[in-house]
Amino acid sequence: MRHRIYFLLFVGLFGCIGCGSEKSTNELIADLSKGGEKERFVAVRSLTSRTGEVEKVLPALIAALKDKEDDIRLSAAIGLGVLGEQAKEAIPALQAALHDQDARIRRAAGVAINRIDPSQAKLSTAKKPGRSKS
Repeated sequence: MRHRIYFLLFVGLFGCIGCGSEKSTNELIADLSKGGEKERFVAVRSLTSRTGEVEKVLPALIAALKDKEDDIRLSAAIGLGVLGEQAKEAIPALQAALHDQDARIRRAAGVAINRIDPSQAKLSTAKKPGRSKS
């Protein structure tokens, strides 16, 4: 776990080395689908800020909700919440993420659904009988 925290700090601090040569949205989407863990993490975080290209970014962030790495799934859920109402088509994928094994991702998916469409958040919560609030 400690190794994971240091990795995330490293990516956060040094992930933008060379940001002067910022990658295009298409390059970030390619990194998200084919890159290594560091590239995918930087891509998912960067794509969230591309609010002017939601039609391109949204399918990539939705796909990232199924990434094998917890931190990438978490960042995708958070990013979709940041996009708010523009991310309505992500609600079914976020509802599926409410059943993720990682509690952080379940919480982030719930917050994202609430930010995108509060009426859907109430429905999603109602569908989870027996789920503890951990």
